[in-house]
Amino acid sequence: MSEETTENSNRPAWEIDSTHPHLVEPVTEALRTVVDPEIGLNIIQLGLIRNVKIEDNAAVVRMILTTPFCPYGPAMLESTRQKAEEALGIDTHMDLGMDVWDFSMMEDGLGDSWGLY
Repeated sequence: MSEETTENSNRPAWEIDSTHPHLVEPVTEALRTVVDPEIGLNIIQLGLIRNVKIEDNAAVVRMILTTPFCPYGPAMLESTRQKAEEALGIDTHMDLGMDVWDFSMMEDGLGDSWGLY
């Protein structure tokens, strides 16, 4: 995988990192409030947000799920959309990615507590 990552994180670089850097922290903190109820970690910790971009005065958040048929997927997607929209202050749409999630996408150090690294 050749995705560029951000400094000190396994998070892939989001388009807003370069286009709207002042919005990165507010949207990241807002998305930290969305927790995967089965795992107990938030979607930022899990690395589920693959991109955030702003185009045509609207935001698009690309998100993946930990499993393809996650029973909480629809609720998590809608909660993510709402939190991003609140933080960004513009209409926000979701793009459900089909990338396969794995433990390496988690924030640095979290795999340790699961005995993975």
